[in-house]
Amino acid sequence: MSTSRAQEQPSRSEERRPLVARGPRGPRRWRRTAAAAVLLVEMLERAAFFGITSNLVLYLNSLNFNWEGEQASRATLLFLGASYLLSPVGGWLADVYLGRFLTISLSLVLYLAASGLLLTTITYDGRRSFCGEMPLSPLEPACPSADCPGSWSSPYCATTLYLVLLLLALAASSVRSNLTSFGADQVMDLGRDATRRFFNWFYWSINLGAVLSLLVVAFIEQNISFLWGYSIIVGLVALAFFIFLFATPVFITKPPTGSQVSSMLKLAFQNCCPWRLSRLSLCCKRLQHYLPRMQSTYVLQGLHLHIPNFFRTNSSLALSTENSSYRIPEAWLLLANVVVVLVLVPVKDHLIDPLLLRCKLLPSALQKMALGMFFGFTSIIAAGVLEKERLRYIKDNHTVPQLIGKDLYYAAPLSIWWQIPQYLLIGISEIFASIAGLEFAYSEAPRSMQGAIMGIFFCLSGVGSLLGSGLVALLSLPGGWMHCPKDYGNINNCHMDFYFFLLAGIQAVTAVLFLWIAGHYERTRQNPASQSVSSRLRG
Repeated sequence: MSTSRAQEQPSRSEERRPLVARGPRGPRRWRRTAAAAVLLVEMLERAAFFGITSNLVLYLNSLNFNWEGEQASRATLLFLGASYLLSPVGGWLADVYLGRFLTISLSLVLYLAASGLLLTTITYDGRRSFCGEMPLSPLEPACPSADCPGSWSSPYCATTLYLVLLLLALAASSVRSNLTSFGADQVMDLGRDATRRFFNWFYWSINLGAVLSLLVVAFIEQNISFLWGYSIIVGLVALAFFIFLFATPVFITKPPTGSQVSSMLKLAFQNCCPWRLSRLSLCCKRLQHYLPRMQSTYVLQGLHLHIPNFFRTNSSLALSTENSSYRIPEAWLLLANVVVVLVLVPVKDHLIDPLLLRCKLLPSALQKMALGMFFGFTSIIAAGVLEKERLRYIKDNHTVPQLIGKDLYYAAPLSIWWQIPQYLLIGISEIFASIAGLEFAYSEAPRSMQGAIMGIFFCLSGVGSLLGSGLVALLSLPGGWMHCPKDYGNINNCHMDFYFFLLAGIQAVTAVLFLWIAGHYERTRQNPASQSVSSRLRG
C-alpha cells in the first residue's frame, strides 16, 4: 500500500506542473509594465472596434454598396450581437487548448487580417476582386403606399461583408474574453488591491478607446473618407499586435489547464431536445425583425432636447448642414456616458477607494454590484421624470426644430444639460457594477474556467442588450407605449416616460433578487467545507 502511494505521488505532482506560470515575477515595475501593456492593447482594440461599429450603417448605405437601411442595420446588429455572444468560444479555447497568450496573439492576427480585408472593400478594385461588379438595379414603378413589400434580394457583396464581420466579431470577442483575465494575471501576485485597481483602469481604458474612436475615427469616416478612417483602424490593430508581442518578455503566461465547461456542455446538449432548438431558432428569426428599432433610449431622449449650437462660424461644426462645411457625427451623442466614466474612474481609484480602505469600509465586489444597481435605478427614475417634463412641453406644442446630421427632430425647449444627472448616476452605476462584476468573475472562477467564465460574463451582457431591445420591440407594437407611427423616427407621440418607469421597476425587482442570491452565496462561502473546495478549485 505504501509503495503504491509513493508511486502515485510523482504522477500527482506532474499533473499539477502545467499550472505553474511562466514569466518574470521579479520587481514590481515589471508587473506594472506588463499591466500597462495590456491596458494599452485594450484601448487600441476598443478604439478599432468602435471605429467599425459607429458608422457601419453609413458605410453600407454608401454608393459603394447601396444597401437599404434595414439591411445595413441588420448587419450592424448581427455584428454587435456576435461580438458578445461568441465571447465564451475564445475563453474556452484558451482554457482547454491554447492558453491565453497564444489565443490573444492569434486573435489579433485574425483581427488584423479581417480589418485589412474590410479596408480593401473600400476601393473599386478590391470590391471587384472579392464581390464582382455591382449589378444594375432594374427600374421599377414607384410604390403607391407605405405598405409595399421591400426587396428580399441579397445586397451587393453580402457574402464577403458578412464573412468579414463574422471574423471581426470572433476576433474581438476572443480578445475581450481573454485579455481581461490575462491582464489580471500580471498583477495577481501583487495582492488583491493591485487586482482591484487593475480592473478600474481596464474599464477606463475601454472607455478611453471609445472616446478616441468616436471623436477622431467616426468624424474622419463621416466627413473626410472611409478610406482614411478604416486605414486608421487597421493601424490601431497593427499597433496593438506589435505592443503585445513587444511586451512578451515581461508577461506572465499560463499554459492551458483544461476546462470543466466541456463536460457541462455535454450534459446540457444530451438533455436538450431538437425541437427546443428549432423553437429557439424560430424565436430568434421573429426577434430579428424588430432589432433595427434598437438604440440607446438616453441618446434618443437627448435628440429631442434642445442642443445648443456652440459653433456658429461657417468653417466650424454646426448642428445644421446649411451653413457649415462639416456635420457633428451622430455617434458623438454617445460620448456623454463615456466621458462621465473617464472622469469618475480616476476619482474612485485615487480618492474614494483609498479613503474607504483606510477606514476599513471598502465594500466587497457583491456589495459594489448592489450599490451600482441602486445608482442605475435612480438614473432611470431621473430619466423618467425628465421625459415626463419634456412631454409636457410637447403637449403644449412648444417645440424647437433642429437638424442633426440628415435628420430633423422636433425638440422640447428644455436644454440637453438636464440629462447630466441621469448620465452622472449611470456612470457611477457602471464603475460600481461593471468593474466589480469583472473583478468578481475573475477572482471567484476556478483557474480552469477563468477564460470561459469571463467570456460568459461578456456574453450575458449581449443577451441583456437583446432582451432590452426585445422589450422595446414589444412596446413598439400597436397599442404599446413606444408605438409612434406618425412620428417617423421621433418620440413625441410616444410615452417613453412609462418605459423608463417600467425599467426602474424591473431594476428594483432584479436588485431584490440579487441581494437574496448574494446573501445566500456569502453564507455558503463562510462554510469551512465550501472554503476548502473553492480554494482548491482556484488553485
